[in-house]
Amino acid sequence: MFDLSLTKLLVLAVIALVVFGPHELPRIAQQAGRALRDLRRIAEGAKADLREGLGPEFQDFDFDDLNPRRFVQKHLLDDMADQARPYDEVKALPDAMMAGASASQNGARGSLLDGEDPPFDVEAT
Repeated sequence: MFDLSLTKLLVLAVIALVVFGPHELPRIAQQAGRALRDLRRIAEGAKADLREGLGPEFQDFDFDDLNPRRFVQKHLLDDMADQARPYDEVKALPDAMMAGASASQNGARGSLLDGEDPPFDVEAT
């Protein structure tokens, strides 16, 4: 979520040690841990209240679906992953399709046969 590596955590610990001092740091860490526990408990209580208010029809409701990234991944990208071609397959496109792609780049309009995929530019992505 925050993309914190071990080196970043060590740098943050050293900065906290310099700013707060070795005597105050344990107390501040304890207060931060207690605040985080309280926030989690409040969030779980809010979720439980919301589930109770929605009724039995929404007992299986997943709150992660409210996250926009998760929504896009679940509803849009899963469908595209089923239809996507592997990169090696894209590299092996027939010459006729590549010729059609270069013709369309020059402003000429090409027509697709039934069931034929539109031209794909490998370098466009």
